[in-house]
Amino acid sequence: MRLTKLIYTTLFFIAAGTLNTVAQDKKTTEKKTEEKKTEEKAVTEEIEVVRPYKPVLAEAVKLRRSPDLNDVKTYKAKFNYSLTDRKLELNSDINKLQAQQLAAEKETELINNYVKGAFGSASTTLAEAYINIGRDEALQAGAFFKHFGQSGSLNKQSANQQQLSAFGRSIGDLVTLSGRLNFQRNGLYFYGIDKANPTLNPNPEQQALSFLEAEGELVNKFTNDPDALSYAAKLNGYVWSDKFEAKESSIVLNGYLNKRISSLNLGLAASAEFGSTKDALTSVGNNLLRLNPYIKLQTNGVKINAGINFVQEFGTVSSTRIFPAVTADFTLIPDYLEIFGEVKGDVNRNSLKQLMDENPFLNSNIFIKNTIEKLSISGGIKGTGGPGFGYKARFYHKRIEDMPLFVNNFSSFNKFDVIYDFGTMKLTGIEGELSVQVSDALKWTGKLNFENYKPAAETQSWFKPQLRLSSDLMYAITKKISLNAAVALQDESKAKVYTAAPASPYLIPDLNNETVVTVKGFVDLGVGATYKINNKFSAFGRVNNLLNTKYSKYLHYEAIGMNIFGGVSYSF
Repeated sequence: MRLTKLIYTTLFFIAAGTLNTVAQDKKTTEKKTEEKKTEEKAVTEEIEVVRPYKPVLAEAVKLRRSPDLNDVKTYKAKFNYSLTDRKLELNSDINKLQAQQLAAEKETELINNYVKGAFGSASTTLAEAYINIGRDEALQAGAFFKHFGQSGSLNKQSANQQQLSAFGRSIGDLVTLSGRLNFQRNGLYFYGIDKANPTLNPNPEQQALSFLEAEGELVNKFTNDPDALSYAAKLNGYVWSDKFEAKESSIVLNGYLNKRISSLNLGLAASAEFGSTKDALTSVGNNLLRLNPYIKLQTNGVKINAGINFVQEFGTVSSTRIFPAVTADFTLIPDYLEIFGEVKGDVNRNSLKQLMDENPFLNSNIFIKNTIEKLSISGGIKGTGGPGFGYKARFYHKRIEDMPLFVNNFSSFNKFDVIYDFGTMKLTGIEGELSVQVSDALKWTGKLNFENYKPAAETQSWFKPQLRLSSDLMYAITKKISLNAAVALQDESKAKVYTAAPASPYLIPDLNNETVVTVKGFVDLGVGATYKINNKFSAFGRVNNLLNTKYSKYLHYEAIGMNIFGGVSYSF
């Protein structure tokens, strides 16, 4: 009992002491807090501290939740299928490599138009111009103009020529169309002088020849089809007149059909010519119809064309003739040696335009008659001897009926008439051509003709020389300077001079009323030079008849001596 009381008493005193200690600490703490506030208040009033505001965020609240491992729901995607029925191809070939395309090149400046002008001695004047539309290969059109005039030392020894042409071509998917319009004028004088009687022609007459021509052509495009049908058609017409009363018109229609069957070609060439020539005392209708059916074989270096040439004359003269038309080419060494031959015949339609192009000093009232080429046989070789070298040699023999020839008029010695060698004359000749191009800086070409005439009724083939030679040379010294030269050589020829008036109409010569005069041969050499100032401008000069030869192609008509001229050209 006493022990129990002792325990309770002890616990009581321990609790009382504890409460007293706590009360003292609280009072002490409160006292210190009040002192501290008093101290802080005093400091705040005396010192002001400024610093950046640094917010303090509380620590984020973390959700500690574990995933639900019992969620086993499956996601099923929706798909749409489209099945393609494609054939399986087995291709074991090597695929072709696709070439990489190059970058487009800058187009070069196209300079295909020019104007040219020159003047010089012998009253030489030259004006020339050419214009083209551009680089379109399917459509081409252009125009050309030229004027050239000269005067010599003889009385009225002057001539001038003008030409104006326009052309166009359109290349379509099936056919090619082309057309041409051409006008020419040739002004001259009958200045012929007889040196034995120089006073016979004191006041030469003036002549002016005018020519207007139009032409259209249609040709189908080439195809590799072995059974293709080829065709072409061309229409040509012209009107011609002189200063007096001579007039001539012509319309020519040509057609062509060809059918390929493997290595064979079956074809037909046809033409119809309608011509009318009128003068003060003459009027001639000169018409021809030609039909040329043929068979052509072309295989393994062999080309043979066999057919006939059917010719019908109608108009003033009516006749029907059939001639052979056979050609053959055999290649012995490809590109180097080829043998060719030809057997043919034809009717050559003569016209005032054609005759005056050869001799512009013709008289009035010229009689027009066709020439019959009864048989023409020719053959030769041609080919190349390497890069830049080409050659051709041909032998020919012709039998010609009514060959036209020029003779001086009995009353007017400075005018020429046209006669026809009555009967069949024979012509044998050799022709050679050579071309050499060493480089782009050096080119040379030459042509030689040697002919032997055996007249039918005449004693000579008047104004027909046996030997004719022509040659051209071009040499570029530098890219700016180039030289050129041309030479023409002609053998002597024979002319007939009447001592009495011939029969009219003229058929067979009367040897008692004529004499033979020799027209000397000649050499005409010309040289020229060009200096290229730049891509636009060039200067050029030319010397004609450098040897100053007083030669004549036709009796009493002396050529102009040496003449020099020069000028400039502009390209754009």
